[in-house]
Amino acid sequence: MKRRDFLKGTTALALAGPSLARPAAAQSSDLMKFVPQANLTSLDPIWTTATVTNNHGYYVFETLYGGDLDLKPQPQMAEGHEVSADQKTWRIKLREGLAFHDGQPVRSADCIQSMKRWCQRDPYGQLLAKVVEAWNAPDERTIEIKLTRPFPMMLDLLSKADNPPFIMPERLAQTDATKQVTEMVGSGPYKFVAGEFVSGSQVVYEKFDGYKPRAEPPSRNAGGKVAHFKRIEWKVLPDPATAAAALTRGEIDWWERPLSDLQPMLAQNPDIKREVIDKAGRGSIIRLNHLQPPFNNPKVRAAVRMAVKQEDYMRATQGDDTSMWQTCRNLWWRGTPYYTGELEDLMPQSLEKAKAALKESGYNGEKVVIINPTDFPDIGPLGDVTFELLKQLGMNVEMAASDWGTVIQRRNSREPVEKGGWSIFHTTGAAVGWGNPALSNLVRGQGDKGWFGWWKSDKAEALAEEWLYAPDAAAQKKTAVELGRLALEEVATIPLGQFVIRTAYRKNLTGMLAGSAPYPWGLKRV
Repeated sequence: MKRRDFLKGTTALALAGPSLARPAAAQSSDLMKFVPQANLTSLDPIWTTATVTNNHGYYVFETLYGGDLDLKPQPQMAEGHEVSADQKTWRIKLREGLAFHDGQPVRSADCIQSMKRWCQRDPYGQLLAKVVEAWNAPDERTIEIKLTRPFPMMLDLLSKADNPPFIMPERLAQTDATKQVTEMVGSGPYKFVAGEFVSGSQVVYEKFDGYKPRAEPPSRNAGGKVAHFKRIEWKVLPDPATAAAALTRGEIDWWERPLSDLQPMLAQNPDIKREVIDKAGRGSIIRLNHLQPPFNNPKVRAAVRMAVKQEDYMRATQGDDTSMWQTCRNLWWRGTPYYTGELEDLMPQSLEKAKAALKESGYNGEKVVIINPTDFPDIGPLGDVTFELLKQLGMNVEMAASDWGTVIQRRNSREPVEKGGWSIFHTTGAAVGWGNPALSNLVRGQGDKGWFGWWKSDKAEALAEEWLYAPDAAAQKKTAVELGRLALEEVATIPLGQFVIRTAYRKNLTGMLAGSAPYPWGLKRV
């Protein structure tokens, strides 16, 4: 693929070239330098589902509950909760002494407004909002949620890892949910340093001395988030060869997602440790725009689904080491509770069958625009593969290449492609974050209230609610399996395979968390 040809000529040059400028404090115990997966262009983790923004959100904001390594909900900002006998009233008590970065105390009113805003954007939150009768604040530390019917998955909802209900001050949470907040003020372990933020170059965080970590050890998104570094700098290095050189020289401490082609070179360095910290892995997907031609036609969508050969996508992004990736022709990922095998009848991986299906679909040469990032090695090559595939199918396809920030902005557009809209984008997500009908926006049919692509299916929404209120685990699984198949049949999303990430960091960092996203809790230099 293009990235490999490029790397052949750039890696050696980068390793031999001049080093990145760095202050003398770069190796101090107070500073850690980190290369994120992509540029941070959108700061509001409620407004966007971009993983890099979600990771940023965990630095700045806190949650009422968090999920531990076993995915069990644990109190975080909450001291605890009480539930009424009829299960229709929840009272959550905040821990004492919680404060925002601006010095103001965290109040129940802040939490309520944050939850209400989040419920407008998140598919899980939308299910909760349907049954909320009232949000009350009996006192400054008590959140009361009155329901019209019991909501059995309340703690699961409050502790979701990807795009959780982050808590921000009421004045910020009053921002329209379709617009981004203008300040980064949370109560998390790190403060966002707005004056040093340069999109495309640097993000800076400083330790919040007013943060009170829990006494329990950190576990995934729960427990004591102890910040040992006084300052963390994210260095945005979209060129993988430059990032590899910087890690090799000790100019950075941690590279979140090294390119697979560079892993052998990093393995030779005795000062670098490589580790898979999230063993559940991530899924890669194609997301189609259901509002505009040609993918408002389900038969055209089905033709593309038939043509996809997952091995091509995985090799393009993750390389030839098959221990790091696998196919998954299912919208419930391998290793998650509702994966029941490969749905090969829906994804035969046959170009000839796809061509025949497209011919019968009524496709009339409508333009397909792929919005695709050039600065995201786990995503960009996916678009390259799809571009070539659609040309082979005989579709009128155009590549709109840009940086990742532009992609996540443009995918909000619902306009036709002639007016700046789009037809296809690709992305990845945590397998466990797409692990059940309430969490996964890949299988939800919410239409214009749903995720980008706006697939609408009343049957899918009915199945999601049936799962939520099912009487037992067996009934939940039956419903989830039916929903997953329906979403793939109607091509809400096309899965492209599943992979794990081997992160890389200098060996003088200790305390790396297992089973989580790249968070620095407990991490320090020795």
